[in-house]
Amino acid sequence: MDKILEAVVMSSYPNNVKQGLVRRVIEASKQPMDSEQCWSMLELCTKLYLVGDTKYKREIGKEVLEVYGHYHPEEFEEFFNVRFLLSLLQEGYGPLGKRSHYVLDYIQLGLQFVLESPSANSIFSLLRIEVLRKVCERPSPKQCAKISKLLTQHPQCIPTGKHQVLFCQQLIRCIGQFQCVSEGEEDIMEFLEQVNKVSGLLQRIWRSQNSAILPSLKELFTIISSTEEQEVPSNALASVVQFVPLELMDGVIRNLTNDDSISDVQMMMAIGRMIDWVSWPLGKNIDKWIIALLKGLAAVKKFSILIEVTLSKIEKVFSKLLYPIVREGALSVLQYMLLSFQHSHEAFHLLLPHIPRLVASLKKEDSNSATSSLEQLAELIHCMFFRFSGFPDLYEPVLEAIKALPIPNEDRIKHLLGQNAWTSQKNELACFYPRLASKSETGKIGLINLGNTCYMNSIIQSLFMASDFRHSVLNLTEGNSQPLMTKLQWLFAFLEHSQRPAISPESFLSASWPPWFTPGAQQDCSEYLKYLLDRLHEEEKTGKRIYQKLKESSLMSQAMEHHYLNKTLIEKMFGGKMMTKIRCLKCLNVSSREEAFTDLSLAFPPPDRPIRGLGSTSALPVEEIGPQIIKPPENPSQITGSPWVRRKPPVSGDSAAQPVPVETLSFQEPRELAHPLSSDAVGLDTTKDPLLAFGEQACAPKDSRSVPDLINYFLSPERLTAENKYHCEKCASLQDAEKVAELTEGPHYLILTLLRFSFDPRTMKRKKILDNVSIPVVLKLPVLVASEETEDVCRHGKDKAAPGNTFVSVVYDLCSVVVHSGVSSESGHYYCYSRECTDTVPSAQPRDGTSKRGSDKQLDLEIQWYLFNDTRVSFSSFESVSNVTSFFPKDTAYVLFYRQRPGRPSCPLHEAAAEAGHLHSEPSLNKDLMEAISKDNILYLQEQEKEARNRAAYISALPKSPLWWRDFDRDKDDDSSSGGCSPAAGGGGSGSFHGLVF
Repeated sequence: MDKILEAVVMSSYPNNVKQGLVRRVIEASKQPMDSEQCWSMLELCTKLYLVGDTKYKREIGKEVLEVYGHYHPEEFEEFFNVRFLLSLLQEGYGPLGKRSHYVLDYIQLGLQFVLESPSANSIFSLLRIEVLRKVCERPSPKQCAKISKLLTQHPQCIPTGKHQVLFCQQLIRCIGQFQCVSEGEEDIMEFLEQVNKVSGLLQRIWRSQNSAILPSLKELFTIISSTEEQEVPSNALASVVQFVPLELMDGVIRNLTNDDSISDVQMMMAIGRMIDWVSWPLGKNIDKWIIALLKGLAAVKKFSILIEVTLSKIEKVFSKLLYPIVREGALSVLQYMLLSFQHSHEAFHLLLPHIPRLVASLKKEDSNSATSSLEQLAELIHCMFFRFSGFPDLYEPVLEAIKALPIPNEDRIKHLLGQNAWTSQKNELACFYPRLASKSETGKIGLINLGNTCYMNSIIQSLFMASDFRHSVLNLTEGNSQPLMTKLQWLFAFLEHSQRPAISPESFLSASWPPWFTPGAQQDCSEYLKYLLDRLHEEEKTGKRIYQKLKESSLMSQAMEHHYLNKTLIEKMFGGKMMTKIRCLKCLNVSSREEAFTDLSLAFPPPDRPIRGLGSTSALPVEEIGPQIIKPPENPSQITGSPWVRRKPPVSGDSAAQPVPVETLSFQEPRELAHPLSSDAVGLDTTKDPLLAFGEQACAPKDSRSVPDLINYFLSPERLTAENKYHCEKCASLQDAEKVAELTEGPHYLILTLLRFSFDPRTMKRKKILDNVSIPVVLKLPVLVASEETEDVCRHGKDKAAPGNTFVSVVYDLCSVVVHSGVSSESGHYYCYSRECTDTVPSAQPRDGTSKRGSDKQLDLEIQWYLFNDTRVSFSSFESVSNVTSFFPKDTAYVLFYRQRPGRPSCPLHEAAAEAGHLHSEPSLNKDLMEAISKDNILYLQEQEKEARNRAAYISALPKSPLWWRDFDRDKDDDSSSGGCSPAAGGGGSGSFHGLVF
């Protein structure tokens, strides 16, 4: 009968004819027959099943074998013996070089017919040994799946005792070498099914034998932590972790993170490879294990590992949000990585270029998964904005992308940041911040944040960018008896000449620290600036005068020499004078007092005070700031109706004061005055000048406040009535009065502080005024001078100067803007925009004191702006300065630095500028300072070399994640519909899924 069957199978008949003939043979096989005939048929069917060259032949062989197993069990048991199976397993079947791949299938087929036979135990014993030997030979995923299927169906064949643990470990080794060589989606799905069968066998073994779990995990960790040059372990290992009981997680992680035998490089290799597992599409709880290990490393303060792994892997994790099938796990890992990486903005900033594209892709997908992920992603981004404020240029495109998504409240943000930080002790991360590879492309140097010291860093950078002041400080001689100024000189010198990308201002901080400041807490940068300038001023007054050489100058009069010898550097650079006049409204007696200032604190007008909307030009028009003239009333008793405006809110019960035209405010008789603040005084034509056109675009909305508005409010008269009445010496009693302030000497650098913080008695806290204030790049300030001085020396304004005093227009250029990000002075973040204003106006100027338009344009449009945010320095623009509050409502201008534009060199108002001009040549640093900078630069190079070697060891240890960015490129370029295994809004064909898994 075997010959008949062989002839039928090998014939050229059509399959349907063959099938009919085979049916007859099968029916005949069910009848009793002798042992020799059974063996012949079993040998033929075994040959057909194992080496048949077509699927049809294998199916016939299988079908006949099953018939003989059922109807001829004794002969089958005799044929299916231990010796035969050992030969099949060790030597294979078929010609050499073409061994059958179906041996395991054949054994699984035959086992079902010998389970009750006397030889069954011998067969099971043989298979326990042979399957262990097989997995030690690292079979292919397909063969491993067959072994798993065999053992799952026949658990009696699973190795026992010590061999069982060894079997599990070797099986994990096999999984670690699994690779899917095909990129076809069907082949990938088959591969995933094979991996699932193998990991499912492990799960079955672990359930019945818990003692095998920990040795298996140890083997798994050995594989993923290996630093030897070898093939990268397969991501299929993720399928193993999903079956580890979660109740073992704490113990496993604790043992790993406290094991001294595991090096940092091995640990970093392991966690890096685990993070790659987020791309495994069928894993469960993988994100929980990754996050648990990251938390475990934070608990034992392995911050260097966490930093390196986060920075090298976060972009790959982020790219997996494109794939719905792995999105949930990837998002969980991403959230922890970002929310825990709070010592530096580096990790978040790596993602900024990719966020808009991902958001667009998720919106296009329009699924429940995408919508949920978008909301969680937006919450995460706002947390990062809150934690790392001060990067408006970088954040603008991201903010635009997520503007329609919900914004979490501040309490929610603080909760998320608080519960995910690696450590609550900021000093534990001090040595890891910043991790800067090279100096900023701007050539400028940043300042390290020493723990909420951004208030100092922003002030120091603003002072450093005040070039006249910087050169004066750097030119100080040794032995000047000014210890704080000397420390500032050293800090400036390092900012000028260091090779480091950022330096630590720790020494200067300790020397300039106001005693009432709380260490580690956020402080008011304006308060710090006032204290610093006052300290430097007082120190110089009591020490050696740095301008002693002016005494020997024959060009200087004795009065001028006395004047300058009594002026400190702070007075020369930042000092101005203001005359405060109070007039009794009964006797009209005027008392006046002149006082010095280094900054003007500008309060916000009451909300009901109208804004003088006169166009949004950058130059200050006369209506904004002009000569302050107060006309004496004809009848002093009728003072209640006079239109003076308060600088402070009206007293309760008093009628609100109304504003008057600026021309009517002065103590002088009405007369025709020069208007030094008019548009034509600046020489700017609104129809032709590009600066004004730019200013109109950059300015805030018409109903917003401007710096000129605040200065006008500061200089406007104030009524002193009710409990604020003035004690008039002439009347010898309290009387209603008017107080007005006039600037009598404009500082070289004008510092304006916008009083944004006010005390709220309801909450007992200082609240912040978040009003947007437009900032002019060119500002004109009215300064009251003697008219003789005006005519003979400076001749600002027009020639019609009446005897006495008159106002001149002093032009200032914006140098720096310190921005506060936050809602309270006790919290938030400071950063600053700065540019280096220098003298660019020609020496010959028109006699009316106006600047040439060309020089205006050069000064205002061509000077590069920089953004200083602690260690980070980047290029910026005035447009960014103007628009920062529009995009980020909590980021508001707080302290402004303006530099006086020079007039004629002989004008007393510009002596400081002329003197500073002599210092603008390269400062000659003292020997000790030059040596210190040189030594530090050498030290920095050595540190860089050492770090490069250490980092090379770390990076070479990190598992490679090649071409992760293709996920974004594919999404960008492909418009095919998304599927369950394809990137959202762009499938990318069969290769997309392969890219995901591998």
